[in-house]
Amino acid sequence: MPVTDEIKSRIDIVDLVSEAGVKLRKTGKNYTGFCPFHANKRTPAFVVWPETGTWRCFGECNEGGDIFKFVMKKEGIDFKEALQKLAERAGVEVPTYQPEKPEQKEAYDHLRKLLEDALIFYRSHLRNTPDVLTYLHEKRKLTDATIEAFGLGYAPQGFDNALKHFTQRGYAEQDLFDAGLLSENESGKRFDRFRHRIMIPIRNEKGDMAGFGARIVDPNDIPKFLNSPETPIFSKGRLLYGLDRARKPIRTADQAVIVEGYLDVIALHQAGYENVVSPMGTALTEDQLRLLKRFTRRIVLALDPDTAGQKAVLRGLDAARAAMDHEGELGFDARGLLRNEARLQADLRVATMPDNLDPDEIVARDKEEWPRLIENAKPIVTHVMETVASGRDLKDPKTKNQIASQVLPLIEDLPNAMERDTYRQQLARMLRVSESALIGTQAQGPRARRQRPTRRETVRESTPVAVAVPSSQKVEAYLIGVLFRRPELLYRLDRKLGQYGLTTLSAQDFEYTDYQMLFGLIREAVEQDQTEHHEFVVEALPESLRGLSRELLAQTEKLDPVEEKLVEDLLRSVKRIRFDALNQMLTQYRFLQQEAQDKGDKNTVVLYQKEEVKLMQMKRVLDELNHKMSLKRLE
Repeated sequence: MPVTDEIKSRIDIVDLVSEAGVKLRKTGKNYTGFCPFHANKRTPAFVVWPETGTWRCFGECNEGGDIFKFVMKKEGIDFKEALQKLAERAGVEVPTYQPEKPEQKEAYDHLRKLLEDALIFYRSHLRNTPDVLTYLHEKRKLTDATIEAFGLGYAPQGFDNALKHFTQRGYAEQDLFDAGLLSENESGKRFDRFRHRIMIPIRNEKGDMAGFGARIVDPNDIPKFLNSPETPIFSKGRLLYGLDRARKPIRTADQAVIVEGYLDVIALHQAGYENVVSPMGTALTEDQLRLLKRFTRRIVLALDPDTAGQKAVLRGLDAARAAMDHEGELGFDARGLLRNEARLQADLRVATMPDNLDPDEIVARDKEEWPRLIENAKPIVTHVMETVASGRDLKDPKTKNQIASQVLPLIEDLPNAMERDTYRQQLARMLRVSESALIGTQAQGPRARRQRPTRRETVRESTPVAVAVPSSQKVEAYLIGVLFRRPELLYRLDRKLGQYGLTTLSAQDFEYTDYQMLFGLIREAVEQDQTEHHEFVVEALPESLRGLSRELLAQTEKLDPVEEKLVEDLLRSVKRIRFDALNQMLTQYRFLQQEAQDKGDKNTVVLYQKEEVKLMQMKRVLDELNHKMSLKRLE
């Protein structure tokens, strides 16, 4: 027996509600009273059903549920707390399964504390260096509030300022080296890594200090940007600058924008565009894109017109860009990005900055220009087509052949047949040739032959497998199974529901307690940022739900590869279970209404009639949703 059902079997809901101060009066098999959750006490609209162990308010709050929901609402606690509280009352042991914390946490905390102290050290030097402050104010247009918020600082000239400062305060030289604040020459002598540079603190997505980025003050110094070295807490391929501040704005906008420079990120945040991050000066990695995927699948690369990424496009779109690892250059590996786009089911686009301006210069020139540029971002293949064709004679047959030879391999890398056809047509129109001529060009090249699709690609392009959900329980199983496998879809589903004027999905949408528990973990997973969502759910899963979770994963192994269609399927499932719940409530209302009428209680009859009208209005909203979705399928 699931632990939740065992707890329910041991606790009498009538006793639980009565102990909470609700005076219940027996009416037939059920109990009625005044709802404890709102002030309107004119009619006894609160009903408890002992046989099912459930309650519902048919008055102002219009809520209901089981003993867990009652305790959650009465005491303002979450499901886990309610589960533990009621388990103690029932004498039932709740299996605990907590994810293990990293063994290195204590050692790393010491390095993070040192970096926090270094931040204070560099900030104090910035306040005492007027020329650098003037540069940030006048050249970069940053306000004092922004400089303070982002913790900008200055590393003074000299080779031992930080070394002396921190060793005099009890830190070991090895600590400074391990934290990336010192460098070491061939003879083993250690010295300050950062000298005469603007210091930019870099934090991980949780807001913990990880290292620094440092920009030159003297234009003759090299390199232009210098990051902390690889340390146990700083890995530039797994960090995105500004993500600690951009997480919520990214979720709100359902879009992340990647720019080249740290100061670009700061300037854009200052201008009110807070869904912006930057890599650590290297080519984008799959780890960084996976990190963003926790918050959105819509990602825009805002490339400067003269970046090495643009030059790489013109050099021939090499698939391997290992050499593209220079500080201060945003890598644009078109092939790698397309592979990640397919693997992560993301929507990656490219926005090019006009007039040789950096993003911070654009918002300084016209703050309203930035959203227009991002809105007009183009798919990667379209961007590549336009970049390789820019400034070239498209009437020259050899030029056409060269462009086709560069772009066609990218198109053939795309896993989706419809996208491949669309881009071939787009390229043919741009070059003013027929598609058959393009195919002929493709056949001449060494990369022309497309390999037989893998099993994964075949599944991706095949007709989606229909999942039969004839009963309410199967609908709930499908809905919770998909979200268990793909928790990040919950945000998209919530947005869809909001677009149709419906409330977001909650645990109380599910009738079955096991599904309520699992959904609670899914919601908790997507609201935390420390662990991959599915991994979080699996690690936090109680032992009692592990068998169910395996069944749900097996049932949802083959899902529609088109994410938009999958979200539509989830939306239909929510509509179905809410229809069923409304019908059940209407039946209960009509029963109570008849009971009140038999007793001659006209006031209660009127109340139930009003609530029945509200339910019918809710059903009409769902009917309207059903109509809109039907029209959309016909388009």
